Amino acid sequence: MEAGASTGTRTTRFMMEGVGARVIRGPEWKWGKQDGGEGHVGTVRNFESPEEVVVVWDNGTAANYRCSGAFDLRILDSAPTGVKHDGTMCDTCRQQPIFGIRWKCAECGNYDLCSICYHGDKHHLRHRFFRIATPGSERVLLEPRRKSKKIAIRGIFPGARVVRGVDWQWEDQDGGNGRRGKVNEIQDWSAASPRSAAYVIWDNGAKNLYRVGFEGMADLKVVNDAKGQTVYRDHLPLLGEQGPGRTGPHGLQIGDQVNVDLELEIVQSLQHGHGGWTDGMFECLGTTGTVVGIDEDHDIVVSYPSGNRWTFNPAVLTKVQIPVPVTSSSSDNQTFAVGDLVQICNDIEKIKLLQRGHGEWAEAMAPTLGKIGRVQQIYHDGDLKVEVCSTSWTYNPQAVTKVASSDGSVPGNSSGERLSALLKKLFETHVSGDVNEELVKTAANGDATKCEECLKRPEADVNGVFAGHTALQAASQNGHLEVIKILLRYKADVEIEDKDGDRAVHHAAFGDEPGVMALLAGAGADLNARNKRRQTALHIAVNKGHAGVVRTLLELGCHPSLQDSEGDTPLHDAISKKRDDMLALLLDHAADITLTNNNGFNALHHAALRGNPSAMRVLLSKLPRPWIVDEKKDDGYTALHLAALNNHVEVAEQLARAGKADLDLQNVNLQTALHLAVERQHTQIVRLLVREGANLNVADKDGDTPLHEALRHHTLSQLRQLQDVQDVGRLLMGLGTQGQDKKSSSFIACFLAAHGADLELKNKKGQTPLDLCPDPNLCKTLTTCHKDKESHDIEVIPSAAIDECLVCSDGKREMLFSPCGHVACCNVCAPRVKKCLICRENVLSRVKIEECVVCSDRKAGMLFRPCGHMCACESCSALMKKCVQCRAQIVHMVPLSVCCGGGGDVTYVKGCNASGIISEAKTDIEEEPAPSNNTVAGEALLMNNGSRDTSHSDIQKLQQQLQDIKEQTMCPVCLDRLKNMIFLCGHGTCQMCGDRMSECPICRKAVDKRILLY
Repeated sequence: MEAGASTGTRTTRFMMEGVGARVIRGPEWKWGKQDGGEGHVGTVRNFESPEEVVVVWDNGTAANYRCSGAFDLRILDSAPTGVKHDGTMCDTCRQQPIFGIRWKCAECGNYDLCSICYHGDKHHLRHRFFRIATPGSERVLLEPRRKSKKIAIRGIFPGARVVRGVDWQWEDQDGGNGRRGKVNEIQDWSAASPRSAAYVIWDNGAKNLYRVGFEGMADLKVVNDAKGQTVYRDHLPLLGEQGPGRTGPHGLQIGDQVNVDLELEIVQSLQHGHGGWTDGMFECLGTTGTVVGIDEDHDIVVSYPSGNRWTFNPAVLTKVQIPVPVTSSSSDNQTFAVGDLVQICNDIEKIKLLQRGHGEWAEAMAPTLGKIGRVQQIYHDGDLKVEVCSTSWTYNPQAVTKVASSDGSVPGNSSGERLSALLKKLFETHVSGDVNEELVKTAANGDATKCEECLKRPEADVNGVFAGHTALQAASQNGHLEVIKILLRYKADVEIEDKDGDRAVHHAAFGDEPGVMALLAGAGADLNARNKRRQTALHIAVNKGHAGVVRTLLELGCHPSLQDSEGDTPLHDAISKKRDDMLALLLDHAADITLTNNNGFNALHHAALRGNPSAMRVLLSKLPRPWIVDEKKDDGYTALHLAALNNHVEVAEQLARAGKADLDLQNVNLQTALHLAVERQHTQIVRLLVREGANLNVADKDGDTPLHEALRHHTLSQLRQLQDVQDVGRLLMGLGTQGQDKKSSSFIACFLAAHGADLELKNKKGQTPLDLCPDPNLCKTLTTCHKDKESHDIEVIPSAAIDECLVCSDGKREMLFSPCGHVACCNVCAPRVKKCLICRENVLSRVKIEECVVCSDRKAGMLFRPCGHMCACESCSALMKKCVQCRAQIVHMVPLSVCCGGGGDVTYVKGCNASGIISEAKTDIEEEPAPSNNTVAGEALLMNNGSRDTSHSDIQKLQQQLQDIKEQTMCPVCLDRLKNMIFLCGHGTCQMCGDRMSECPICRKAVDKRILLY
């Protein structure tokens, strides 16, 4: 009977620890759509019994479900409960320790994943994994993920719309009952409870963090759920299928008393493969020890009175049965209520005994001995959850004494002493009883006088630790210089580390305290000290954005280029954080650009990978040696390769022009940057590299040139676009034309051919580029482009497609912008355009182009200058000297094709000699610049008249190229910010515009997902 009771207690303990777990429906679910449907998530609120659990689903439904015998639920994530595997680290995301379920590879030595990475398909999908639900629990071998089904989970995830839930206690932060908000991110409510809260932005503008799983609480209810990650459903553990987690098949659990009763020879034999035997273990024979741990192999870690800990094969241990201690009748008669004030037992040996089977004892509970706490929750088995010393612990009710009831009455207080006076006396006693606690608190608060008083006490320790920190660390983070001076005078140790390995200098960096840093340096502190993540104070200051601390550290002579556990130097961090000021400061103090992180990226590579043009500009301006720009990674990739691969146009432009990067360097696959740009169909990069003089005929390891690569990507849908192409020049400029497919490999192929790509080079399979082209029309076009390049030195600049709207590509252009006189949009899109899409000039007015006012047969198609009206067709306008709308004298007329950014001739009414026309045309073009890659009329006109010199042509071409590149990377809506958000349809905007849109401004498709570009 007693054994059964013991098992029930352990199961109950496990259930209590499961509160807050995130769950989905299990294999024996039979409750319809109470949960919202397959894959919808809920939170374990509490356990009615070991067989029955209460779950609050994210949709607000709450009900009881089976967790013994029949299993209605699977555990999706136990991290919110605080379950952690000490001494482990996820080998992908580096989470340390792993919270929640631990996934251990069965085929690789010492390789672990957290739940996020396991379900995120990290590591080899063919490898089998062990599932370890809790430390010491039985390992469960799973099928390879490659063969397993994945399902999407839904509920309170980023993007979900929510209202206040069942546990809401935050007044009207949400704007009132029923008001809605949007989940921005899933975060940690506390460090000990990861992924247990949601950061919500309410419609009234308020923002805050709310509980979603922390202690089983559900502050939110979802009204429009969002999709989380996909998970391997059948790999998740069933809620309740395993015991308490601390008990293995041997029947031992943490806290049990054990003896070694076997003969020495047998013990030594059994210890092989289970920790072995050393002479120091003789103390275990005949001495009772306490089980303090169970490792993943189910070996038992036992602690002895000497303080030593030894690992044993469970077969050598015998459990010692200890009778339940008899407690006084006074404690048995205690009744508790939520809100009662209680004092924790101050006898450590007694409380360790009392805590067995009641939450157990942890060394971190030691500071609570003798302290006053408040009852937060009473479990159904009578155990108390008590908030004490700013933390919460579960206590045996016999391990606490009631000090005051929740109603304010004081038990046994016949003297009439007021509760407040009693509590004040109790708390004052506690403070004065622990001088280290008082010292650290006064140091953190900056009370120099009181701090010195504490130090004068004989029992005071200047390096004493409270809450994990020394007085010097606390004062350093809070910037209390006077306190620090006093502590240093009393010989405080500046190199003591906290649990994270942070020293006083690290804390000063966290707190943005450059003055403290200088004071500590003067006291001999090591400015290059590293914490457990191998970060120096300089790393922390850069990551936190504390420029003053960075400057002070560098001036004090700290090393500017030490690497953290990821191999990142402060330079890498400054680039990631987009802090060009810190980047320049580090480089001015001789930071090493060439150091690579664990992924093989030096600072230039990192800036190119991140697409940070301003950082690249700083780096190139301060390169100690020019050839660093061409440094290769282990895989042969240079910074230019990385920029080309990731379509970072501005970065590539800086590397090619300012950095003078070698455009023809090859990676391990013998690919140049041009190969990569063509393969990914990054047309702007292709344009840049070709015009900067990249070799078009370099062969990769398969013998393929960029032209081979372009034609390999050719598709029939892109062939159809070529049927309407009239001339070679249009093909050449198709690379940037907004009306064409910007990723058309056929246009890229024509562009390469027109710039000298060899059509006869064979790859290792003996194929020429034309052999890869199935369409005879395209082959003919490629040959024409190539011949045209050979016979002409000047690149033909064509007119662009002039019919379709530059925004939606569906409607026809029909709105005349003033004062620039360009026609770029349809009637629907024009009201949203603030700057002309062709010349970028502010649009002051928009007029729809109507039919000709003279003949009424055709649409108006001639712009009159200088009045700016378009009211007559081309035929009728030939007869006019004055505008029929305003009667103003017509100086010259501009055809609609030119207004749309295409080619054409400007007709002049005055000054009919050739030189005058050219002169006036040039003036007109300067007044109305045409920087867009659609607007080349002015340049074509001048070229046709042959009246510009080569240098002027080069300058204009460079200016146009720069403008083309900028336009392709700018948001098409506001035209002010860079395009850094892409929709699933493939179109993009800046983040500010994209966040406000429910449908794509280009193709009108609904926006289901937004992807940020970095």
